[in-house]
Amino acid sequence: MDNTNGQVVAGGKGEGNRSNQLDRPTDMLIDKETDSLIICDRGNRRVVRWSRPSGTTQEEILIDNIKCWGLALDDQRSLYISDYDKHEVRRYQIEDKNGTIVAGGNGQGAGLNQLNFPTYIFVDQQQTVYVSDNNNHRVMKWNKGAEEGIIVAGGSGKGNALTQLSYPHGLFVDALGTIYVADTVNDRVMRWPKGAKQGTAIVGGNGEGAGANQFNGPFGLSFDRHGNLYVVDCWNHRVQRFSIE
Repeated sequence: MDNTNGQVVAGGKGEGNRSNQLDRPTDMLIDKETDSLIICDRGNRRVVRWSRPSGTTQEEILIDNIKCWGLALDDQRSLYISDYDKHEVRRYQIEDKNGTIVAGGNGQGAGLNQLNFPTYIFVDQQQTVYVSDNNNHRVMKWNKGAEEGIIVAGGSGKGNALTQLSYPHGLFVDALGTIYVADTVNDRVMRWPKGAKQGTAIVGGNGEGAGANQFNGPFGLSFDRHGNLYVVDCWNHRVQRFSIE
């Protein structure tokens, strides 16, 4: 594979709302069952599916009229979408257009049953929903069927102490319940062991900058099967890879 040149697999026809266009997409995932891409087409307020094998240049609209930011798919192929306007996360079954609220949905706020601009989400095998609760500077954990969430990272106000986050975005939770979160305005990625009162900056945390150990607005993050961490370094216009101990 030539890894120096990318291939356009969705959009690429400029910003717009036609069926072959996207507008400021924020998240995507691969649905292996249908070999398709599911994309949060944020600027167009819709979640769309692009088929991969057919090489199609057109999309299928799955959910319309939603101010989406983050996406997740569970083992039963239920789709989870964060809505930063309604301050909630909903779970959708295949062909379901309405969904069920699984986090937030009680208006904008800082209560344990509320969210304030939820961005990225992560869903584990127990259908527990983790949410980067951006404007509350915390990560929330909502167990399946829960009426309110649990603060599992941050929640001590905006700041750069090890007990704090500042506008968190990208999120990953491992099998032990350890949380990895892109602490965007603090230009670091935090690791928060299950039950811990504070986190550790595992990469970044060296001030805003373009050095190999710095970020300028880390947004998305992901791990590969070898345990390497990949971070979308937004305002440095790059993706960085780190080997994590």
